Amino acid sequence: MINAERILRIDCQKAEEGIKGYLRRLVSHFSAEGVMIGLSGGIDSAVLATLAVRALGGEKVSLSYLYDRDNERDSREKAEHLASWLGLKLKVTNIEPAMRQKGIYQNWVARLTSFSPSLNQSLIKLYQKLFRNSPFFFTLIKEDKKESDKIARVFLSGVRTIEKSFNLRHIYRREVLEREAKRKSLLLLGATNRTEYEIGWFVKGGIDDLPFSPLSGLYKTQIRQLAQHLSLPAEIKNQTPTPDMMKGITDELVLGITYDKIDIILDGISRFLSDEEISHFGVTREEISYVRTLNHLSAWKRGEPKNPPVDGSIRGGLRVLP
Repeated sequence: MINAERILRIDCQKAEEGIKGYLRRLVSHFSAEGVMIGLSGGIDSAVLATLAVRALGGEKVSLSYLYDRDNERDSREKAEHLASWLGLKLKVTNIEPAMRQKGIYQNWVARLTSFSPSLNQSLIKLYQKLFRNSPFFFTLIKEDKKESDKIARVFLSGVRTIEKSFNLRHIYRREVLEREAKRKSLLLLGATNRTEYEIGWFVKGGIDDLPFSPLSGLYKTQIRQLAQHLSLPAEIKNQTPTPDMMKGITDELVLGITYDKIDIILDGISRFLSDEEISHFGVTREEISYVRTLNHLSAWKRGEPKNPPVDGSIRGGLRVLP
């Protein structure tokens, strides 16, 4: 049985202190008035916001939530709950008019995926059955695959259309928050984690691809540990991760593999273990090959290596050995 939390366990107090110290130094170095964080309602931005408040005080932390018609209904509620729990106000901005002006709702794919969450889930599963791979895998390939089958061509065209829509919204969110942060002399922080970064589960140039990303050294499994350590509200720390731009879709459904398995495999790769050695932790050779391929294909997204304040790898000094 896979137990990623046990294998990847970290000293959460040490991680907390490392990130808080980094945030204090960052604000001091740039003589900033504080930091800005875009809340998504998810666990990563919630952990980051909580650490920022504990490091800098609430008066130096600005929280924003941007949404459009395709966000899950409860995402705003979770963002508002987190802000209230922290004792902060949340600026809420509807970007739907701007997205409509950019035309992202006008194509047939946008109209189809707006009908029902269950339909979207069925479409993802049908894609996986047809191509024996995940839609996300296809987005990492720069050149379109030539398909003779008409149904396959329709599906691949749909994936590219959805990818473009995701990219536009992520990049626009970053632009909006960067302008606001600059106006207020704040540093904009990104909430991407190590797992997302190493498999390319982010939009290049988007809101999760920021220069200052304090959580980028920690695997998703370790972010969950931090959320527990920080006593985040249950509805936030126990939720299922979603990209929140297509109703009914979860991260793991689109990725085609669980975060626990991804983290175990990525950790094995960072330790230079062979596929056989990694498989002893409860993952299959096929899953290992898939994650290795995601890591390889997404290299073009990563650019210069990040220098995170804490490191959840075996060499990072945070790990509590099982």
